[in-house]
Amino acid sequence: MQHVSFSYQTAPPGTTFPMKPCALCELPRKADCACVTRRGNGIMAFWNRSGSRMREAKMLIVVLLVWLLPVLEAVKVSPLIEKVSDHKDFKKLLRTRTNVLVLYTKTATSGDSHLKLLSDVAQTVKGQGTIAWVNCGDSEGRKLCKKVKVDPSSKRGGAELLHYKDGTFHTEYNRPATFKSMVAFLKDPSGPPLWEENPEAKDIVHVETEKDFRKLLKKEERPILMMFYAPWCGVCKRMQPIFQQAATETKGKYVLAGMNVHPAEFDGLKQEYNVKGYPTFCYFEKGKFLHHYENYGATAKDIADWMKNPQPPQPKTPEVPWSETDSPVFHLTDESFDTFLEEHPTAMIMFYAPWCGHCKKMKPEYDEAAEILNQGANSPGVLAAVDTTVHKAVGDRFKISGFPTVKYFEKGEEKYTLPQLRNKDKIIEFMHNPQAPPPPEQSWEDKPSSVSHLGLEDFREALKKKKHALVMFYAPCKCCIYNSSI
Repeated sequence: MQHVSFSYQTAPPGTTFPMKPCALCELPRKADCACVTRRGNGIMAFWNRSGSRMREAKMLIVVLLVWLLPVLEAVKVSPLIEKVSDHKDFKKLLRTRTNVLVLYTKTATSGDSHLKLLSDVAQTVKGQGTIAWVNCGDSEGRKLCKKVKVDPSSKRGGAELLHYKDGTFHTEYNRPATFKSMVAFLKDPSGPPLWEENPEAKDIVHVETEKDFRKLLKKEERPILMMFYAPWCGVCKRMQPIFQQAATETKGKYVLAGMNVHPAEFDGLKQEYNVKGYPTFCYFEKGKFLHHYENYGATAKDIADWMKNPQPPQPKTPEVPWSETDSPVFHLTDESFDTFLEEHPTAMIMFYAPWCGHCKKMKPEYDEAAEILNQGANSPGVLAAVDTTVHKAVGDRFKISGFPTVKYFEKGEEKYTLPQLRNKDKIIEFMHNPQAPPPPEQSWEDKPSSVSHLGLEDFREALKKKKHALVMFYAPCKCCIYNSSI
């Protein structure tokens, strides 16, 4: 603003002024005219008042900006977050979506920090879960919050997160307000928390990305024992409390770290460190991988003691093939199979794979039964076995698809498949009195049911005719059979 100044001089006595009279007092306009003085003060007062008003206007603008900034910031909400204020719309949302996380806020701005985070979460869980927002501060939202009996003003920060599953309230979200935890929760609302959410795992270094993993190896001077795991792995779950206890006991001396490498993005890392199963423990010194730790039955003390003097795992003694042991069972090959059946009119044959756990469990029982049946002169029949991973022609011939598979032969012909025979007494009992096994349980699709059973040939065509369809992909396993009856 331009500064304006006024000045005047006093004329000598007797001086006349050839000027027009003052417009205010109608007197000759002399330098000491009171009106001139008043006019000068008035002009100065005008400018003072104008400056004050400008300052007030500036202050008002600043106040408005301070008030508007949070509002403007709150507008930046992902369109994937559904803003709900009407009770009917809310009920429709719960009726049409099965996995909904709702943010209730005291005001339009009290949930800003949550909304920023939830916008990113909504993008990641798109198609798997829904995120909604109810502002309990506006008139409509207040009615909705009252109806559902939610009061976020009683919560810290004026915000509350509640989860709804299959149309009804499921649980309050009380896990960490982090992107990773929220995504994991919405992908599996009933699943266990992430390992890093466990307060007892505070001494474990939790690694999220390959970049973080490389950075840890580069900067950490202490020895590192890294546990590569998958969240669903049973052995991992059993070993995690042991591993975190060892981390606490060795804190400051060594670093015990954990990393979920199950996602496909870590396939390269798994290949680099030969991760073929979970958990896999890798030991590092000064950024270099030295060897694996393979004691999966270890205690926290075992791990702590091993870290003091880390040694590579001892080479495993190769398992002696069953056919090369002192077994009373007749072990057959592709070449000897038919000849054996010609020489033995009644025979039970076990088709197996060396790696099969059920086969390993059955072998001792089968050996004990063979000890009796294969040695007796009056034996009703003999027991034999075939490793179909080696002698594949026989396995293909009899369409062996699972292990162990036990078949009974009479006069060279297959007569029965015996899935129920697994122990010595049952095997001997059957050989003395061969009977057809009980019929297999009727398949689900053969039972009377209102469920439509689809196959490869009609799957797509059937779904085209339906506006909505819930499809259960299953195998005839015990869990599936149980669920089919629900």
